[in-house]
Amino acid sequence: MELVEHLSKFYSAVRQDPRVGATHISLYMAIFQQYSLNDFRNPVCITRASLMSTAKIAGLATYHKCIKDLVTSGFIRYIPSFNPCKKSEVIVL
Repeated sequence: MELVEHLSKFYSAVRQDPRVGATHISLYMAIFQQYSLNDFRNPVCITRASLMSTAKIAGLATYHKCIKDLVTSGFIRYIPSFNPCKKSEVIVL
């Protein structure tokens, strides 16, 4: 039931935020899928390629803008890794 509450709160917040569009929602759902596969534990290790593929985002600029907007809107915390051997991390808030 906690899962349903989380998604309900997310969609309620999205409805009220004019900055969030379909691409943001798609990316958040891709992150949430990884969160689910991680047994709903933070932080979630992610790769840009995996999230872009799952969210059907083709452009790097779009991906980075959406990640930045999700952080600014308070939906996630993003901890980038600039090391190609280490994945970035996301904390679902």
